[in-house]
Amino acid sequence: MDEGAQQAQWRQWRAVADLYHAYFTGLILTVVTRRSAADAAEFVFRVFRRQQQERFLPGLVKLGLDHLPPAVAAAQYHYLSNWIGGVHVEYMHESDRKAWIRYPPPRWIWRGTAICGIPSEVSRAMLRGWHANNGVALGNLKLGFVCTKQSVDGQDGLEGYYYEYDHPLELDQRLVFARHCGAPPFDPSTAPALPVASWPKPRLEKAYRNYAMEYVRTAAPVLVQWLGPDEAGHLLHLTGRLIGMQYFDEIARAFDAARGDAAAFRAFAQALFVAQGDIAETRDGALIQQDWRLMADVADDHPACVRVLEGLLGGLAAGCGRHIAVNLHTAAGGRPPFAWTVC
Repeated sequence: MDEGAQQAQWRQWRAVADLYHAYFTGLILTVVTRRSAADAAEFVFRVFRRQQQERFLPGLVKLGLDHLPPAVAAAQYHYLSNWIGGVHVEYMHESDRKAWIRYPPPRWIWRGTAICGIPSEVSRAMLRGWHANNGVALGNLKLGFVCTKQSVDGQDGLEGYYYEYDHPLELDQRLVFARHCGAPPFDPSTAPALPVASWPKPRLEKAYRNYAMEYVRTAAPVLVQWLGPDEAGHLLHLTGRLIGMQYFDEIARAFDAARGDAAAFRAFAQALFVAQGDIAETRDGALIQQDWRLMADVADDHPACVRVLEGLLGGLAAGCGRHIAVNLHTAAGGRPPFAWTVC
């Protein structure tokens, strides 16, 4: 692939990341507004706990952090893994038993004006789901997380520190708040860095795309298993349609696409599928999506999860042209290949 083609591919990967990033933030807001703040907090807790259990320990090895003291390893993991995904994040080492992590504004997860719709308990649920459980995952019940600020409460970022106590912590001690404390200044020259040899530009670009997609990969089955396929499917589809309509113009620019007719949208959708890692082709007037890598190998994937795609494609089509209709035909069990008719 020549340099121009590679640059174009990376722009498309970043557009895919933006779309799935918006979808994940939108899904949380959908649960807040269509269910309740308490349900949204429970949902966020389940999503982040599942990701923590699946990703934290393998990620420590992948990032070369598994030899570090627990507090340092946990904080550096959050710094590097979020940095790969394009999240603005800071790391400050205070000692081998105390290491800070800070997410300054603007917050990646609560994109733009979305932060105004996120209740405090939803942000706390994220910390309970992931940060408070890192000690458990490491087999060190002395490790806890102390949160000193939350951006959704009007403070200048989300911040806190991992601390290794002298005694094992009870469940309610693994996440505590100390609003009277503040993080030390961030010095980029002392922050950890990825080894360039094993993290070249192409790998970083793909990881940037996958970072955002991973949240939806986790969230969709969590929602279905929690609320059931009918209610979850409705929320997944509604979110996709809203996000697709809002983001078509922004996403389409990366594909050199524009508003138009059904044929134009079919070509755009095919390119979008390819950019998100799927095999797609036009056959007999239909768009055939051979696989859906987002949900590949998800043990509890349910046919209702495909409502994510149905909503996104329907919303994007509405953004492309007023009268474009998109219909999905699936094999038995709701699994790929998917046949999309666009007319």
